[in-house]
Amino acid sequence: MSYHIHNPEAETMPREKLHALQSERLCATVKRVYENVPLYKNRFDEMGLSPKDIHSIDDITKLPFTLKQDLRDNYPYGLFAVPMDEVVRLHASSGTTGKQTVVGYTEADMKIWGEVMARTIGAGGVTKSDIGHISYGYGLFTGGLGGGLGSETIGCATIPASTGNTRRQVTILQDFKPTFILATPSYALTIAEFLDANGISADELSLKAGFFGAEPWTENMRAEIENRLKLKAYDIYGLSEIIGPGVAYECQCQNGLHVNEDHFYLEIIDPETGLPMPDGEEGEIVFTCITKEALPLIRYRTRDVGKKLSGQCDCGRSFVRMIKPAGRTDDMLIIRGVNVFPSQIESVLMDMQGIAPFFQLVVEREGNLDKLTVLVELTERTFTDEVRKLEAMSRQVTAAIHSVLGISAKVKLVEPRSIERFEGKAKRVIDKRTQANY
Repeated sequence: MSYHIHNPEAETMPREKLHALQSERLCATVKRVYENVPLYKNRFDEMGLSPKDIHSIDDITKLPFTLKQDLRDNYPYGLFAVPMDEVVRLHASSGTTGKQTVVGYTEADMKIWGEVMARTIGAGGVTKSDIGHISYGYGLFTGGLGGGLGSETIGCATIPASTGNTRRQVTILQDFKPTFILATPSYALTIAEFLDANGISADELSLKAGFFGAEPWTENMRAEIENRLKLKAYDIYGLSEIIGPGVAYECQCQNGLHVNEDHFYLEIIDPETGLPMPDGEEGEIVFTCITKEALPLIRYRTRDVGKKLSGQCDCGRSFVRMIKPAGRTDDMLIIRGVNVFPSQIESVLMDMQGIAPFFQLVVEREGNLDKLTVLVELTERTFTDEVRKLEAMSRQVTAAIHSVLGISAKVKLVEPRSIERFEGKAKRVIDKRTQANY
């Protein structure tokens, strides 16, 4: 099989040449942040570290970490390394746990973003003859405008559909005949649900590929999306703080996410000690921006959990690959001493017949004991008032969750379409211990 590569010169660069390029770019970035960002100058000075002490990418562990709190503490523009008259775009996170984190882009940053997003969708076989349907939200969230930028960089006809109004989205999918779509995986399933409910076959659409991210999703959900929308589903990874979508991407091999290493340097660290983890070991994902001008973050701790994959991909790309992140260290629930990721529950449920791909975890504390309730939505076909059948299915789901997590959870089967649908990231957890929803 021949694999489509948008930029072979960059994406198949020999590792020795890439190492030299990364080293050159890191040294220049370190000098720029030291001279222009007070936070970094102060931290370097406190450590007795000078930009002259950084000679290659191998020296990156000498540098301090950057935390999301640093962006909040320097809200809105305190970590920018350029004056505001050089900034051409601003984005911001949702700000669900405090101040929004604000990110800026220079004209050069925008070109980088367009390039890495073009590689991302190009890796799924997209060329300028394709038509793109962008169902990520447009606005301060980076998904919609970032996805559209990648599509336009390739030269595709691009439909800025944004999110919501699923009936209108499906009409566009039918009439405009886009060949690829970008959306959250949960919204892709909402579209599939609408098709089923209205007797519309996915075969009537022209979709060949879908690029899904902004929330964790499992291999079982991939299979569900591919089966119901009749396309090939690719995982994409990004963070607003680094650039938005386009930090890493799956190719047609669907075997790990290729990191755009000529722009973003990947480390995996032990979240407790901050020390590097051996390749193949799971830890916290850390990124350093080595080409960004407006907001070049150094060793940014993402709180995402992942690991590097060894060996070169069959597609021929030389970039390092990482596994699909298992979740976030700050999304992880600790229930009766056990670490629980929502993605683990999703993996269990998606393996079971008669279960819709929508669920919520409700965590409460009764006395000193944590209690986990899993709301599990049934499909129309499965839903029944026969108590015996419902009880049997509830026991089956409870046993499956216990076998994976090692803890007991109360399973509550709920009616089809009773769990709230979200146009952006799905809210999987209601933690009543802290009143946090995420």
